[in-house]
Amino acid sequence: LFAGSDDHLLLLEHPAIYTFGVRGHDEHLLVDPASVGADVRRVDRGGDITFHGPGQLVGYPVLSVPGRRGGGMADTVAYVTGIEEALIELLVGFDLAAGRVDGQPGVWLGIGTEAERKIAAIGVRLSRGRSMHGFSLNVDPDLSFFGHIVPCGIADRSVTSLAAEGIDVSLQEVVDRLVPLLAARLAPGRTVDRADVVWRTTNADLTPFSRGEGPGEAVRPARSAVDSAPADRLDGVPVRLQGRLAEAGVDEGLDVSSRKPEWMRVKLRTDPEYLRLKKVSRSLDLVTVCEEAGCPNIFDCWNEGTATFMLLGDRCTRACGFCLIDTRKPEPVDDTEPERIADAVERLGLTFAVLTMVARDDLDDGGARIVAESVRAIRRRQPDVGIEVLISDLKGSSDSLAIVCQAEPTILNHNIETVARLQRAVRPSAGYGRSLTVLARAKAAGMTIKSGLIVGMGETFDEVVSTLADLAAVGVDIVTIGQYLRPTTHHLPVHRWWTPEEFAELKRLGEHELGLAHVESSPLTRSSHHAGSAAAAVV
Repeated sequence: LFAGSDDHLLLLEHPAIYTFGVRGHDEHLLVDPASVGADVRRVDRGGDITFHGPGQLVGYPVLSVPGRRGGGMADTVAYVTGIEEALIELLVGFDLAAGRVDGQPGVWLGIGTEAERKIAAIGVRLSRGRSMHGFSLNVDPDLSFFGHIVPCGIADRSVTSLAAEGIDVSLQEVVDRLVPLLAARLAPGRTVDRADVVWRTTNADLTPFSRGEGPGEAVRPARSAVDSAPADRLDGVPVRLQGRLAEAGVDEGLDVSSRKPEWMRVKLRTDPEYLRLKKVSRSLDLVTVCEEAGCPNIFDCWNEGTATFMLLGDRCTRACGFCLIDTRKPEPVDDTEPERIADAVERLGLTFAVLTMVARDDLDDGGARIVAESVRAIRRRQPDVGIEVLISDLKGSSDSLAIVCQAEPTILNHNIETVARLQRAVRPSAGYGRSLTVLARAKAAGMTIKSGLIVGMGETFDEVVSTLADLAAVGVDIVTIGQYLRPTTHHLPVHRWWTPEEFAELKRLGEHELGLAHVESSPLTRSSHHAGSAAAAVV
């Protein structure tokens, strides 16, 4: 986002981590971070050492900062002051006498007394008029973490929080109050488009499907009366999953007995090419995502002699609410898989191969090595074959992503899957921001990048457009958009059927309004559908 020109405000919580700014001093970290369950990282913001963790609201304004009056360089003082003023106004609204201390950036309480204490820290970086980093506001973090450092290099003052000052308020309420205050100072007079990820209020289990109890029952008509449903299921949907949907503001969706519209019906075709590809796949003991994910385009793609191969087995360590992939404990990694994939691509005579993967959070590199070796194995045999890799988020590891990028696939694909609001319900082990980060890093590494969404799970049209704008902002080249189909009763219900006309409008908006190079958008579109032609359109 920093490399772009659009303005953004990211609001989030971090896991426990100490960060050193460019003026940080090692002696201000008083313990081994691992001994207190924290990480440590050096960053390129101003300031010394501070702590981030759950219960603390961290804000990253990434925007173009206006210059001083009369032009010239960005007005850093006015920018920092604007952030401080928004935070001060927020705290005054909670009846706290907040303000500034000369020579000490941030927001303070008890100013002028012996009990001066810091409640919000600020550390920014401006380069070529663009801002990075930002502020942290202590709502209700574990303040003991600050006792293991000299916060911001200030040894004679303490740190406090809203909770420590007797203010009982949720992080969500703080965000709701703070967003308009920041918008008024950082983007005066401009329309603000807000996209919340669902608030995580519990550590609830992730439905029977995620516990490895099998793929559930095939979708069938719902019971005639909710009262007759088992205690842990309502209309075929696990209660915990319903809770996540309700938290996201989504109702129960379509009745499982409702018929698909005509445009969602796929005719069975088992032409000779389909049967040949299936036979080769079986003979090489390979797994295709076409079969494992129940893709509606399997007959279309296989009859055209193309397929998507799934690496690292057929068991995933994630439990996404839309996906049919098995979630039992994964099998050991098969180091012969890359050569068998390359053999299949050669025997099938493919000119463009798609390699996807299950998420392997059990592996240190998330499975990146096998993906990279598969790309290289194909290239050794057939240097001219186009290769798309559809990867997981690799646990957000930049090192793992670099392993894949260094293999130089033609296309690097990572699906964001859904809009920000539905992330917790749809893909509880992933994240909207993390997916954007993966895509941005891949773009910075020189990759042609691709992402995809499935619609029909409770999102609005405007939310999908907003997500397309976010994808465009990080440099995505190709986007796929298709209709969600519910695979079993353990999965998310279909909220509604999007029409062909709506898909066509999303394609128009993506390509002509947002500047995406290619948008593949139709009811039956999936990530790998027409992958070769989409790649040819942008590479």
